[in-house]
Amino acid sequence: MNKNWVLIYIAAIFEVCWVSGLKYSTTFTAWIATILAIMISFYLLIKATSLLPITTAYAVFTGLGAAGTVIAEILFFGTELNVIKIGLCAILISGVIGLKMVTSDHKEEGI
Repeated sequence: MNKNWVLIYIAAIFEVCWVSGLKYSTTFTAWIATILAIMISFYLLIKATSLLPITTAYAVFTGLGAAGTVIAEILFFGTELNVIKIGLCAILISGVIGLKMVTSDHKEEGI
């Protein structure tokens, strides 16, 4: 696996952290952690897309972030488990995996 894809996956984890932080931060320290998570997430995304196709990398990043946020809400914040929501996340993850499988690891140059 290309190290740039690993950066995308780590960036998506930080995305889940900052999105949750936007909703649940109530202290100064929690807000600082949220801001740091935003900075790290986008830094890793920018670094990874220097060699990956931006369209696929961003789709993977946002897809994993969205699905991860739903899962984090269920696991850590007591959101009700909804079979339809889980099914839709499974479809989203399937699409992310499909995009990853059909995309080369190097950015295509020019047209």
